[in-house]
Amino acid sequence: MSIVVKTLSEQAYEIIRERILANDMFPAKPIRQDALSQDLGVSKIPLREALTRLEQDGLLVSHPNRGFIVRPLSLAEAEDVFHLRTTLEPEAAAQGCKKATEEDKARVTEIFKRLQSMANEISPEAVTVNREFHLALSAPAGRKITQELLFKIHLLSERYVRKHLEPPDREADAYREHEEIYDAWMNKEPKLVKKLLKEHTHSTLEDLRGELFE
Repeated sequence: MSIVVKTLSEQAYEIIRERILANDMFPAKPIRQDALSQDLGVSKIPLREALTRLEQDGLLVSHPNRGFIVRPLSLAEAEDVFHLRTTLEPEAAAQGCKKATEEDKARVTEIFKRLQSMANEISPEAVTVNREFHLALSAPAGRKITQELLFKIHLLSERYVRKHLEPPDREADAYREHEEIYDAWMNKEPKLVKKLLKEHTHSTLEDLRGELFE
């Protein structure tokens, strides 16, 4: 078993990323790098490397006189991000179910069971597991570039997913949709997987249109 050693920059990146995805850092407010550096216990150089990487991910934007700020949520961005998910994810997941090995199936099942145990939760962990579930469906397709793009798209969509799940019973509804997708994927039904994933993504965007417009 190999031991993964993470640099200070990588550690800072992961901590800040999770804070952004959990909506613990407010959009459009300049990030106070001195305070954040002290809070994380890292110097300014690895912190700036982490912030630059998060800007490349699309979670932060930088301005010459204001520094880094968290990218604000917007309906236009939601439309763009979920359109990309609808374009790439259903086909990749359909290919994934056709090529899935027993090991792939075991991984998807393990993640789905964790998602199942959180069916009535609205928590940062539940939304992170939701991301893992979706990415595990497409991973067996073996499309490296597509998978890398999907990872970035899911990071961009995660804050919107959290927003989508705020109203009561949304998490339970999402779980039922995930269960249908899981069953179709495990049964190697690629056409049904594509159909269900498109419907799942469209319904999320429809709900967001109402929430973000309001």
